[in-house]
Amino acid sequence: MRQKLRSESANELSYEIREIVKKADQLQKLGLTISWENIGDPIQKHHKLPDWIKQVIADLVKEDDTYGYCPSKGVLETRNFLAKQTNAFGGVQITADDICFFNGLGDAISKAYQFIEPTSRVIGPSPAYSTHSSAEAAHASHEPITYKLDPDNHWFPDLEDLYNKVKYKPSIVGILIINPDNPTGMVYPVETLERIVAIAKEFDLFLIADEIYINITYNGAKACSLAEIIGDVPGISMKGISKELPWPGSRCGWMEYYNRHADEDFSRFCAAIDNAKMIEVCSTKLPQLAIPKILGDPRFKAYREQTNENIGKRSKIISEILRTVPELRFNETFGAFYNTIIFKEGALRDNQTISIPNPQIKKLVEEWTLSNIPLDKRFVYYLLAAKGVCVVPVSSRRMR
Repeated sequence: MRQKLRSESANELSYEIREIVKKADQLQKLGLTISWENIGDPIQKHHKLPDWIKQVIADLVKEDDTYGYCPSKGVLETRNFLAKQTNAFGGVQITADDICFFNGLGDAISKAYQFIEPTSRVIGPSPAYSTHSSAEAAHASHEPITYKLDPDNHWFPDLEDLYNKVKYKPSIVGILIINPDNPTGMVYPVETLERIVAIAKEFDLFLIADEIYINITYNGAKACSLAEIIGDVPGISMKGISKELPWPGSRCGWMEYYNRHADEDFSRFCAAIDNAKMIEVCSTKLPQLAIPKILGDPRFKAYREQTNENIGKRSKIISEILRTVPELRFNETFGAFYNTIIFKEGALRDNQTISIPNPQIKKLVEEWTLSNIPLDKRFVYYLLAAKGVCVVPVSSRRMR
C-alpha cells in the first residue's frame, strides 16, 4: 500500500467470547459435540418469548409506518416513555432529548469511546467485558486501564484500587460501571455505587454505566440504577432490550445522558455522539416501536419476575455444585447470566492434561498449548476438547 493502511489501535481489538468459537468450530468439524457456554444469548439457550410479546411485534409489522425512517435519536414516543421510567426513580431527571438510540449496545459502546480524546482514558472493571475494554483500548491505542473486582469479596470493586488509579493517573476522565456485572454476575451494593460517584465528583470525572442487565436480578438482589444515586455528576447509562425481553437480534440499545449540561465538555461529548447517529440517519425502528407496548404492558412485570426466578434457581444449582470444589474460588451470582470461576493459586500446572479419546482432536489441542499461554486458557482448551464444553478463559478478560 502507498501508505500504512491499518491503525495500530486494531491491535487492541479482541473478543475472546467469540475467538474461542473458532477453536470449537475446528473441533466440531472433527465430530465433537459442543455445549456452547460462552455467550449470553437466551434465545440460543431455548428461552421462548410469550405469545403476547410476539403478537405485539407481529401487529407492528403490519403497520406501514414501521417501515419508514424515524428521528435520528429514536422514536419520540419511545424516548418519552423511557424518560418517564427513569424519572420515576426520583433521582436525576431527564427528557426525551437526553436519550439516543443505537443498533445495539455494541454500536453505542463503539460510538462512546470513538469520540473520547485519544490521550484521555476511561477506567473499567477487571475482569473486563471485552466489548468495553477492547473499544476503550482501541481508541487510545494502548491496553485498557482497569480497577480490580475482588474475588475474595463477592467480586465487589476494590475501591481503594480504583481511587488510587484515578488519583495518580490524570489521563483518566471517566469511570465505567457494569451493573449487574458481566462477567462476574455481581450486583453492586448501593454504598459502592455512592462511593464511585463520590470519586468521580472529587476528580471531576464522568460516569458510564452499562445497565443492560439492570432488571435481571434474582435470589433477593435488586440492582440500584445510576440514575438513582448520580446526583449532579455527569454520566451516561447504557440500556437495551437484548437481554431483558430478550430480543438480542433486535440490535436495539440506547444511551441516557445524565446532567448533560452540568459540564460544558461533557455536553459537547454527548452532542458528538448524537451527531454521529444523525450521519447514520437512524437506528432500527421496529424494536423501538415495540418497547413502550411491551415494557408498558402490565403482563411484562410478572413475566420478567418469573424469568428472573428461573435464572436464580439455575444459579443456585451451579452454586451447590461448584462451591464444594476446593481448588476453585467461587462466588454465587445475583444478576445477569454469568459466573466467573477462577482456580486457586497452584491448582493449575503446565503439565496437566485431560484424556482426549479422539487422536485428531488430541493432536490439535497439543498444538494449541505448545506455546506459553495462560494456564486457565490451557485448561479451557483441554476442557473443550475432552468434554465439548465451550467457556471463556478469565485471563482473556484482561484480569490484572
